[in-house]
Amino acid sequence: MKIDQPDPAETHVPLLRRFCIGLRMICGVRKQDFQAGATYRRMNWGDRPFLVRWFCFLKWALHQVFVAIPAAAECLRIDGPVSSTPLWLLDENPLANHPWHNADAKLPDTADAVVIGAGFTGAGCAYHWARRAPSDRRMVVLEMGDPASGSSGRNEGLVVVGRYFKMVYDRFREHLENSRAQFDATQRERLARQFARRYCEAAYYNADLIASTIRDEGFDCDYRRGGWVQGQEDVPTDSLRDSVAMAVAEGFTDWTSISPEEAGERSGMRLTNPAGFSIAAASWHPAKWVWCLLQKALSSENVELFTRTEVTVVDRDADGYIVRTDRGDIRCRSVIYATESYTPKLLAQFRDKILPMQEQAASGDGGPPGMKPHVGISGTWWFGGRYAQHVLFGAGGSRVPDEEAGRNLPSRFLSRFVGLQILHYFGPYRLAMKNEWSGTVGYTPDEYPVVGAIDGRGQHIIGGMCGSGSGVSFNGARCICNRILGLADEPDHYPAECFAPSRLLDPDNHQWPAMDQPEK
Repeated sequence: MKIDQPDPAETHVPLLRRFCIGLRMICGVRKQDFQAGATYRRMNWGDRPFLVRWFCFLKWALHQVFVAIPAAAECLRIDGPVSSTPLWLLDENPLANHPWHNADAKLPDTADAVVIGAGFTGAGCAYHWARRAPSDRRMVVLEMGDPASGSSGRNEGLVVVGRYFKMVYDRFREHLENSRAQFDATQRERLARQFARRYCEAAYYNADLIASTIRDEGFDCDYRRGGWVQGQEDVPTDSLRDSVAMAVAEGFTDWTSISPEEAGERSGMRLTNPAGFSIAAASWHPAKWVWCLLQKALSSENVELFTRTEVTVVDRDADGYIVRTDRGDIRCRSVIYATESYTPKLLAQFRDKILPMQEQAASGDGGPPGMKPHVGISGTWWFGGRYAQHVLFGAGGSRVPDEEAGRNLPSRFLSRFVGLQILHYFGPYRLAMKNEWSGTVGYTPDEYPVVGAIDGRGQHIIGGMCGSGSGVSFNGARCICNRILGLADEPDHYPAECFAPSRLLDPDNHQWPAMDQPEK
């Protein structure tokens, strides 16, 4: 790979130090390193014979450990203790242990709706419920930790518009080819276009809804709409051109191509090829966004929050559901699962339907002098960004078992690997790593979200967002709350034929969109 070969004139690390760094990495290899390595091996050489695949991977790995990564050792310094606390959770959580600091606090016996999870999605549900519901209809939000303590507080700090049109189209069509034999090639093509169109319509609205909510409510969450530069030097130029053209032809203009010079001006990256650019993306403090939404919702009369309260099971009864927790039971008419990668733990039918995928990040002081602040930055295998005096960087994408959803076990090898990528894209730098963490996001087999009713009664889910939680959760929460409340005066961007869980749980009986005629 081109990005694995930094200019040797840019850094100089003595041979003995290179060997010692490599030896420490080998001695420190853990389970998560093997999982990350398996993902990388599959993505790069998965179509080759078994022995060839392993030979290529071992050759690459040894080169990384003893040659490439040590070259960046003087750039990314890891000299002292490294905390596993995410950058975004270094700030004091204003809703920690809410409301249990009050000795008289207790769970209510009943509610109209119960939301499980208080991250992006759960906080969005609370906000929209407080905004729209009558005072006599109460929502209870349950969180097993503290608000934003899961993936919502462990990410790269971007508000994304989500996946661009061609990416959604390609992934969905490929899934149909491998799993839905009843559709012919024309039907698969039309379905993939419809699904990509619905995704992008919802994501565009979501991005603008977040921006207007922050502005109108005066939320202090460090929001800056500076876009997202994606410098993928090993991706053919015509591939980027085709993806932009396809999106524009469908009426979606957020995803565009910029010259290497403009990419450098916006991000500080040194590129030779055009870069992808998402115009509407923004940087923010994701945990503060969650806290702001919840604090606003709690100022109403009909939303309650209970942290450090773990849901163990949801049972059905004659009038609705019984949500059983380690602090007591709540009877309700509706349940919203805002549990993302944790979903299979509560709903067995989502095993192998919502897949926990580990992503990780690290942060420190310093970083490349030319790295611009408040703009999303990424390469093929990494992401990063500058936030005040801190630089955040990371990567990810390895599948973990359902029971390990939410684990905080980052790979040191992966952090050092990303440090090498930063050297290639920005040149020599000095960054002292202080924090390193991981979390899990939910992927679906077709890499398309689920937003809708689970059982045809009162259970709903918003999940499977494939690492684009900020691009789906807020608008999805609005639509689900409106459905439960029976309100139809706002647009609903998540039609059941595309987003309903039956697409994954019962595809043979799922009501797929009409495919007789191409959409105008």
